Amino acid sequence: MTAPVAETFPQFLLAHAQHTPNKIALRERNYGIWQSLTWKQYLDHVKYFSLGLMSLNLTPDETIAIIGDNRPEWIIAELAAQAAGAKSVGMYQDGVVKEMVYIFNHADVSFIIVEDQEQVDKVLEMWGELKNVRKVIYYDPKGLRSYSEDFLMSFEDVQKAGRDYEKTHPQLFEEKVAQGKASDIAILCTTSGTTGNPKLAMLSHASMLNMGKSLMSIDPMQPTDEFVSFLPLAWIGEQMMTLSCGLQIGFTVNFPEEPETVQHNIREIGPQAMFSPPRIWENMISRVQVKMEDSTWFKQKMYNWAMNIGYQTADARFKKVTPSPLLKLSFFFANWLVFQEIKDHLGLRHLKRAYTGGAALGPDVFRFFHALGVNLKQIYGQTEINGIAVVHRDGDIKFQTVGTPIPGTEIKIAESGEILMKSPAVMTGYYRNEEATASSLIEGWLHTGDAGYFDEDGHLIVIDRAKDVMTLHDGTKFSPQFIENKLKFSPYVREAVVFGGDYPFVAAMINIDFPNVGKWAENRQIAYTTYTDLAQKGPVYDLVRKQVEMANSDLPPAARIKRFLLLHKELDADDAELTRTRKVRRNVISQRYADIISALYSQNSHLDVQTVITYQDGRTATLQTRLKIESLNGSG
Repeated sequence: MTAPVAETFPQFLLAHAQHTPNKIALRERNYGIWQSLTWKQYLDHVKYFSLGLMSLNLTPDETIAIIGDNRPEWIIAELAAQAAGAKSVGMYQDGVVKEMVYIFNHADVSFIIVEDQEQVDKVLEMWGELKNVRKVIYYDPKGLRSYSEDFLMSFEDVQKAGRDYEKTHPQLFEEKVAQGKASDIAILCTTSGTTGNPKLAMLSHASMLNMGKSLMSIDPMQPTDEFVSFLPLAWIGEQMMTLSCGLQIGFTVNFPEEPETVQHNIREIGPQAMFSPPRIWENMISRVQVKMEDSTWFKQKMYNWAMNIGYQTADARFKKVTPSPLLKLSFFFANWLVFQEIKDHLGLRHLKRAYTGGAALGPDVFRFFHALGVNLKQIYGQTEINGIAVVHRDGDIKFQTVGTPIPGTEIKIAESGEILMKSPAVMTGYYRNEEATASSLIEGWLHTGDAGYFDEDGHLIVIDRAKDVMTLHDGTKFSPQFIENKLKFSPYVREAVVFGGDYPFVAAMINIDFPNVGKWAENRQIAYTTYTDLAQKGPVYDLVRKQVEMANSDLPPAARIKRFLLLHKELDADDAELTRTRKVRRNVISQRYADIISALYSQNSHLDVQTVITYQDGRTATLQTRLKIESLNGSG
């Protein structure tokens, strides 16, 4: 008699524990030492946490919420809820209280699983506003010994309750797992919407597993491969690799010690695959560029020589032209002498494939990694379609596109230019939001809200959010996101917001990269005190002006930036100015910085702004800052 085919995440876990019980499934770095869990140990943790939740009366119609860094306990809790027939919702640990309260109540959360004292304190702050939460379960007890709230419980105590519950309910866990259906909702995933409260996409086991299977059919991974889980598990991209692909293939998932040690831990593991949003790749480039500026004359010469060869080789591959024998030989030496060291420093030496998604990646960043020989591929998708619908194929990479649809995905372009998608990986709908579901899912087609088109090779080109594509006064259509990405290629630009559309020319509001510009200023003995002080220094304006001129150099004349200023504060997701994947919330920016935008389109050379800062003890102070407005090409 053949074993039933697994169709839920817990069923896949059970199968791995039966077939390869002693193979390492998870690895976490604690106090400098990598600690391993086999598939059998992994299953036991899930089993007893699940039984513990059932002993606390978790029912299939309820939801658990999980907040914390990437740890084995996160996915153990997620799978435990699913094994009991329930679902989970992942939360960003730096989420604002108001948004968290909304999600907890909207998602019918009955248990909140948190990492440590910081998250417990945050839940205690909002406790009076929560409707249905019965228990708050923590897995790092440090600092919590004196807490006396009766709804607090440790992760270990829940597992102990599960062991006791098994004595009176033998085989309950196995029976519950066997009852799981592909159509069951596995997780509720918050959408990174740019307006209002987040929506919760209902993602079934079938939809999540279908996406993982489709990706693995194009870019197969092996059970012997390694993956490092370091991006928030609340993000669909991380769920996609760690759960959707990881549980089907059975590769080892590694968890870093701390967010600050991620780069070092990636270098130790040397993963075969990596998936990150653009900001991670942009940060890597900034690190390389800044380190090269501080290196010796000889190393700079070697780096520039190698990068020139790398760019020639990458461009040949993009054009599907075979590099000449001389170029091949030159790349061999460039790779041996320079690129391998850079890739080793970044933890990319053993990569077979790297993916970027969540937002658009600038073409300059794309070319840079291909020059190093990193097989970086763009993916396109949304939370509502499990994070991926389109991907570049090996050997068919065009950096201005996002690739071609994955197996089982249909894409068409509406008359309005909007991208529509249909796939078995599309969500069931938005949780308790029929109106939003009806407007996004029409006759099985997911309406993405993105504008795009297919090129002559069948590659999808995503222009921007449909509502964000602007038309200049001369009729030129342009994507502000494209220009912003060109600016962010500079190691000195952290964030940029571009305006145009109804205005007579293009202008930009720019955040400097504080660590990199700070180091640049210190090397030139330019004194500064704060971010605001540094951003308004004359030499810093001159530095950023050069970056803007470089970005302008290959843009159409009507799309070139004519005026810009350096913002006095950093744009922040906590202030709702950016999404958690660092997409600009343009409607919030337009309202909050209306006076600055007006000044950019005036004849003024500066603007006085007031900033209210809040100290840790709750005191506030108002600071007056003069923002300089810089004009290019004689405009303004």
